[in-house]
Amino acid sequence: MTTQTPLTYPLNDADRALLDRVPKGLYVAGGWREATGGATFAVEDPASEQELAQVADATPEDGLAALTAAADAQADWAATPPRERSELLRAAFELVTARADDFARLMSLEMGKPLAESQGEVAYGADFLRWFAEEAVRIRGSYTVAPNGASRLLTMRQPVGPTLMITPWNFPLAMATRKLGPALAAGCTAVVKPAGLTPLTMLAFVDLLREVGVPAGVVNLVTTSRTGAVMEPLIRDPRTRKITFTGSTAVGRALVEQSAQRLLRVSMELGGNAPFVVFPDADLDRAVEGAMVAKMRNMGEACTAANRLFVHADVAAEFAARLGERMGGLVLGHGLAEGSQVGPLVTAAAARDVGGLVADAVRRGARITCGGEATPGPGHFFAPTVLTDVPADAELVGSEIFGPVAAIQTFTDEDAVVRAANDTEYGLAAYLFTRDLSRAVRVSEALAYGMVAVNQGLLSNAAAPFGGVKASGFGREGGAEGIEEYLETKYVGLAL
Repeated sequence: MTTQTPLTYPLNDADRALLDRVPKGLYVAGGWREATGGATFAVEDPASEQELAQVADATPEDGLAALTAAADAQADWAATPPRERSELLRAAFELVTARADDFARLMSLEMGKPLAESQGEVAYGADFLRWFAEEAVRIRGSYTVAPNGASRLLTMRQPVGPTLMITPWNFPLAMATRKLGPALAAGCTAVVKPAGLTPLTMLAFVDLLREVGVPAGVVNLVTTSRTGAVMEPLIRDPRTRKITFTGSTAVGRALVEQSAQRLLRVSMELGGNAPFVVFPDADLDRAVEGAMVAKMRNMGEACTAANRLFVHADVAAEFAARLGERMGGLVLGHGLAEGSQVGPLVTAAAARDVGGLVADAVRRGARITCGGEATPGPGHFFAPTVLTDVPADAELVGSEIFGPVAAIQTFTDEDAVVRAANDTEYGLAAYLFTRDLSRAVRVSEALAYGMVAVNQGLLSNAAAPFGGVKASGFGREGGAEGIEEYLETKYVGLAL
């Protein structure tokens, strides 16, 4: 089986001008500055392995300076009228939308996803700014009469306080807006630490917040190659009141353990092992299309990606053949190359890990329908892969694949497939396809996941609560629930 050579793309003057416009320093107390000592680290294009930029490499002292700025700005920002906070977020939404092409191209350069996907992320990410601009003016308390009539019971919602935000590399803009949107709407200040692999989009976005008038100290940003050394002092510092993290379950566990000493408010959006269940009555056209979206979005580098495909035995052969034809026909290439449909994985190690999972499954009896291997360099490309006859003991069944590999197992019994779907420590997203409404409700209720998609391959929506259960974390981002993560409830008993 021959793997295609990925499409290449040479950087042009417009790309270099875009990269030059992005600040490369730390943003602290309303100004851009170098890291202490002037250290920097490189950001590379995963499709070409060429250096795109050098950005500031913060020290622990830089991190504490950012926290000081956030703590100093907290009282004034909390006292800012909700309508003013709302209008700043709305202005940010409008400016991100106006600069959608720049943000999309920047993401394709540093993260690798095809331009069409980057454009979709810009629209999705901007929507969190619009949504939470509307939520900022809808923070409510309550007023009730005590049961004995002697006093009045008041509740009010107040911002948690300075928040530490650690964001992942795979959705550089959406993870920024999904966290900063509700925090700013609620009246919280923030210190943001973007992923070292893809910091440029966050740098551009924070500069946009400065441009629209978010006050100095409200949002601070530190980039660093030494995440643990820089973040741990901030987690231990009494001025930090909350931490929100999106990333691996292993790192999330470590952060929760560190935060426990100070009893911080914590939101964790962690790993996933999403089941994708196709029942015999499913619309196969819709199921294949849903699998393409749920598996191939972001080259499979998403915590919501379909990881285990359970297809009923009656339709498994047809489903696998159709999915293999679709995935095998996708074009690999640089995210900005015309015609590219599948970008590179983020690092060489990521491509090796995916290759190892495929090789293990094949050794245990799985069959390759298409793909199955990495491409020769440059770039960290892995061919879209469909595996059938995947045994339950294959390593990829219990692992988060984080790559373009669809692993198909078959089933015949509804109760058994629900048990198999739930047989994982994770519980973020699940997908099911059926024409039977009763089955859709029954199985949705039985699946131990924070989110369930019925007859669709795309779950994420700014108006809906995003989050999981079990080892996939806790807390919700988006929806009416999203702003609650940044608010405390205060009770006031008023005697008459």
